[in-house]
Amino acid sequence: MTSTINLNTLLMCALLVSCNQQQETKKEAEKPSVPVIQLIRQDAEIDHDYAGHIEAVQNVEVRARVAGYLDNILVDEGHPVWKGQVLFQLNPAEYQVKLAEAQANLESAQAQEQSVEVEMERVKLLVDKNVISATELKLARAKMATARATIDQAKAALASARLLVSLTSIRAPFDGIINRIPFKRGSLIDQGALLTTISDLSRMYVYVNISEKEYLAFARKRRDPQKAIVREVDLLLADGSPYPYKGKIETTETIFEGNSGTIAFRAAFPNPDRLLRHGATGKIRLTTDVDDAVLVPQKAVFEVQDKNFVYVVDGGNKVRTRPFVPQSRIGQLYVVKSGLHVGDRVVYEGIQQLRDGMAITPRPMPADSVRAVFAVAQ
Repeated sequence: MTSTINLNTLLMCALLVSCNQQQETKKEAEKPSVPVIQLIRQDAEIDHDYAGHIEAVQNVEVRARVAGYLDNILVDEGHPVWKGQVLFQLNPAEYQVKLAEAQANLESAQAQEQSVEVEMERVKLLVDKNVISATELKLARAKMATARATIDQAKAALASARLLVSLTSIRAPFDGIINRIPFKRGSLIDQGALLTTISDLSRMYVYVNISEKEYLAFARKRRDPQKAIVREVDLLLADGSPYPYKGKIETTETIFEGNSGTIAFRAAFPNPDRLLRHGATGKIRLTTDVDDAVLVPQKAVFEVQDKNFVYVVDGGNKVRTRPFVPQSRIGQLYVVKSGLHVGDRVVYEGIQQLRDGMAITPRPMPADSVRAVFAVAQ
């Protein structure tokens, strides 16, 4: 009887152990298997976009230097012009009359000089013969000096009259593109009136303002001979598309603006297709280095009320939500400012099926896959 009871007891124990094992196996099977990545630290380059203002290398107002009626417009808006080309013609009649008057005054002064010269020679002869006193000769020489001064004055007036006539033909100061022309033929143009503007679009300047902290980081990088490529920058157009040509940072201002604490950079871009125009806007993309950055893949991140979270796997293979603060974004990666550390195990994919405290079966990603995930930061 006793042996029968012991046998039954052993059978019951074996059955309980088998049931427990089956339950444990079932629980393990219920744990989701998710890929897990271990955070690493590495150097990275971060792109920063800054709003910029685009200006032509030369953008000059063309104004009338003399008044007059606009006889002819020899160019059209938006057309190219070359240096010295006549753009506008004012009526020169009034200035040609003044030119003729100045020419006549010069001829009269020259005739007067000849008369005074003859008189001085006569007085000199009489003084040599002691017929008249030497005072008369001094007086004659003074008249000669006056006559020559009158000639110089007449020559200056003639040059001024010629200049006025030439200014009725308004010429291009350099090669460029004509902008809007507000006047029509026959308009009365005042002195100083704005006739148009000319833009040299062969090269363009883009001005951006950056903070003092960013300026210092950029300046240190620029002095590094191994990172001279920092001079090259990219331009994003107003529609977000990249400009096909790279630019170079040429100069910076020397004074920080007191109100904003920023300093201006100037980058120059080639413009062979004349796509960039004076007064347009865009964004300059500058790259700065971040040493020993902690990176987390975007796939592992989810947002709750504008805050960023990841699932971190603890020692018991349970996931815990953890918030973190990103410093910036590089492609499909976040640069961590705070909240995550090197060595943290983070769920890489499948975060939609998880909840805080859930037990999982972590599936570490292969080393090659990990390198591929973080390769974009190199």
